[in-house]
Amino acid sequence: MKSVNYLLVLVVAIAVVIASWLLSNALINRNKNDNTITVTGLGEKEFESDLIVWNGSFSRKNMVLGEAYASLNQDKEKVRQYLLSKGVRTDEIVFSAVALLKDIQTNYVDGRVAGTLFNGYILTQNVTIQSKDVNKVESISREVTELINSGVEFNSDPPQYYYTKLADLKQEMVGAASSDGRLRALRIADSAKANLGGLKKAAMGVFQITAPNSNEDYSWGGSFNTSSKKKKASITVKMEYGIR
Repeated sequence: MKSVNYLLVLVVAIAVVIASWLLSNALINRNKNDNTITVTGLGEKEFESDLIVWNGSFSRKNMVLGEAYASLNQDKEKVRQYLLSKGVRTDEIVFSAVALLKDIQTNYVDGRVAGTLFNGYILTQNVTIQSKDVNKVESISREVTELINSGVEFNSDPPQYYYTKLADLKQEMVGAASSDGRLRALRIADSAKANLGGLKKAAMGVFQITAPNSNEDYSWGGSFNTSSKKKKASITVKMEYGIR
């Protein structure tokens, strides 16, 4: 019985020692984790688009398909010549395939279909201008009423503005956000009478492009404004530094 009691005492003692070691190690790790500063750095830059995309469309309607095509081709040539006269290069102009729609009217009598009436063919063609001469194409888009006055049923979409050097811009913004984050961490450490240690973790936020001085909402997946020629890029970097 004595040997059994001694064995139980030994087991309990070992368990107490192990528990004490685990608790002590947990406290040490917790204290180590507390010796950190977590900050979020912000990088921002305003810039101007260097690429414009402008879309428009024109259409013709006729009871005879061949005549509709002939009229549409005449309009296409008017559109081409108009754009060329404004300084747009040939390689910047792209015409889409012609879209064909039959205008069919359904007649009803007492709420029931009583037949259909064919009102003609509607042909529509789109034109896209893509150019790095942003100001020139932007000006043309505002003067498009000249085409309408020439007899072309032209519909113009608002221009879309893009930037072709996004990869370089993103790298620049990450660098700016990282510098801002480190500066924030240094200020916090200094106010706490501590020394800033090395970087332990860093996580980059999403890249946001909005119009300057706008109330646009940021998107979790990143926003990309194309309606404004002038833009503002921003990105965040969450950083964790050690302190000593």
